[in-house]
Amino acid sequence: MASLDDYRVFIAVVEQGNLSAAARYLQRSLQAVSRSLAALEHELGVELIQRTTRRAQPSAAGLAFHARLKTALADIELARSELARHGARIDGTLRIGGSTQFSAPHLVPVVAAFMERYPDVAVELVVADHRADLQREKLDAAVRMGPLPDSRLHARQLGMLRVVTVGAPGYFARHGRPQTPADLRRHQCIVRRSAEDARRWSYRRGNRRQSVEVCGRFSADNAAACNAAVVAGLGIGTAALWQVRGLLDQGRLETVLDDWQLPGQAVHMVWSPTRQLPARTRAFIDFVAARWTLEPPG
Repeated sequence: MASLDDYRVFIAVVEQGNLSAAARYLQRSLQAVSRSLAALEHELGVELIQRTTRRAQPSAAGLAFHARLKTALADIELARSELARHGARIDGTLRIGGSTQFSAPHLVPVVAAFMERYPDVAVELVVADHRADLQREKLDAAVRMGPLPDSRLHARQLGMLRVVTVGAPGYFARHGRPQTPADLRRHQCIVRRSAEDARRWSYRRGNRRQSVEVCGRFSADNAAACNAAVVAGLGIGTAALWQVRGLLDQGRLETVLDDWQLPGQAVHMVWSPTRQLPARTRAFIDFVAARWTLEPPG
């Protein structure tokens, strides 16, 4: 008799376009996916997928079955989630996405505290520089830094982290320290090209605002590379405080324009829209939100 896994294999083949892509999505071998699909078709007595060398096209019967089956599987997941909530049991595997720099010092400790609170939960942390596709990488939730682009994802803001203006002591010894944001026009500035409006830095002091167009000989599309360039004395940069706190403590960087505030860096938890989140996912989101409210990262 076909199992739920066999049905999930069929859904993945239809939605991923071929057996190889479905195997990668499910993190199973191509042979296992092929066996599950063949067993399902044999039991039902219907060809669900018309296979070619490059694609796996659902038959008319397969398309109709996919539509009904996907709804049924969603109802099963919903029923299991509700049962877990009613039984106050939080278990299963949780796949969480996070950025390269932020995950080790800030996300892992809160994950460890969550796992101590819920010993029946296993966590798989997926760390990457790019913004992972939650559906493609089968992530239950992810921590995102900075502004969120328009999307269908649900989001909950976890906090706002301070951003500072920094430079190396050697650079300030050679070129002086800016006293106002306008002074930055006379300095080499490190531009992070991936940031929104990267060459315009906006400051606020009380009700007063100053926006300055900056330029410099060095730019990069990665925050860590920009911070390293500032340490190397190539110019003045901006950075989230949590990224450079250690460098400040070591005296390798110094802050300037401390009376002026830069826009903070927002931290969000995002997850795919669904009728009902699994209990473990909802528990994790609530736990992180409460934890970082009391102990903001950075």
